[in-house]
Amino acid sequence: MLHTAIKVRLYPTLEQQAILSQHFGCARWWWNYALNKSIETYKETGKSLGQSALNAFLPKLKKAEETLWLSECYSQVLQAATLNLTTAYKNFFAGRARFPRYRSKHGKQSIQYPQNIKVLDGFVQFPGKVGKVKAKLHRNIEGTIKTVTVSLDPSGKYFASILTETEGDNPTVSTVGQVIGIDLGLTHFAITSNGCKVSKYDNPKHLAKHEKNLKRKQQKLAKKQKGSNSRNQAKKTVAKVYERVTKSRQDFLHKLSRKLVNENQVVVVENLNVKGMVRNHNLAKAISDVGWGMFVNFLAYKLEKKGGKLVETDRWFPSSKLCSNCYYQIDKLPLDVREWTCPNCGSRHDRDGNAATNIRAEGIRILQTDGTAVSANGEEVRPKIGRKSVLRHSSVMLEARTIIAAI
Repeated sequence: MLHTAIKVRLYPTLEQQAILSQHFGCARWWWNYALNKSIETYKETGKSLGQSALNAFLPKLKKAEETLWLSECYSQVLQAATLNLTTAYKNFFAGRARFPRYRSKHGKQSIQYPQNIKVLDGFVQFPGKVGKVKAKLHRNIEGTIKTVTVSLDPSGKYFASILTETEGDNPTVSTVGQVIGIDLGLTHFAITSNGCKVSKYDNPKHLAKHEKNLKRKQQKLAKKQKGSNSRNQAKKTVAKVYERVTKSRQDFLHKLSRKLVNENQVVVVENLNVKGMVRNHNLAKAISDVGWGMFVNFLAYKLEKKGGKLVETDRWFPSSKLCSNCYYQIDKLPLDVREWTCPNCGSRHDRDGNAATNIRAEGIRILQTDGTAVSANGEEVRPKIGRKSVLRHSSVMLEARTIIAAI
């Protein structure tokens, strides 16, 4: 089965906004209550509460006088919150995510409808009191609707993320085609190498373009009295600036990832430790702004739909310190050194272009290790000259069509 999520803009009436706001509050309160119950139970018994045990609290809460308002919320919205909480616990214990956190009314608000959703001409029909909500359907909704997540951004805009299921499977993964290596950076967002040509894509610096405007809006917000309507309006104004930054970043990443996926069958990237890198306070803002993680995610799902392959090299792979000509590895290469000469073969290297070429070669080596490969040009996999590296490399001229991988 194929799953596709489509995000559409909603335009609820004032009455519908009030109902959605009430549902947001009920779902948020129930999430926090269920999370607190789970924590207390675990402290007392050493066991956590499952989905059924948590849902068993709901009928009593809906009848209790102090929480009678909970009965006005659509029941499946609360049950969906329970499912999401238990899933968050499973992800935490599996090491895939951090511990679930309490939700605040000041952040992004969202609720989930697991069924009984209909998409009409220009409308999305929700069960319960919400009813038909005007929507901007920019593409056809195909397949069976599984869940719909309604969210309210800090800027005051409503969205619905519609998850659909259609019959079929993604194309079979194939490595027959071009291989490209990508070195991600700050001065240049991406430096690519296809074995012959090195291309550089500049960093748009989305946040820097809006920094003056953002500073001015934040200064106005700081002067507003807490709890006042003017402060709430100022918060929305600041949120709209952040929204423009986010959208411009996503637009750039989508377009670049689409271009690279269309032109290549295998994309090789570094497994970057972004969390560790942002601890450098001098570079934290710039690293957070570029969106390397988001870019790799975009590459991954676009390649999966195409039947391509994303390969990640080890984060300790010395891509910048290796000579892409003879594979001699130098001991040190400070960040301010952008060009260097190999002491073994005398080749002159651009730091980023050389790294992209080495990342591509390492990706081909990984594919060879996973399956079977034959050299297209008869070259040795390990060079005879230069200092031997602990990592083996294939020839950088080797193309993906020479890889017969059982993937």
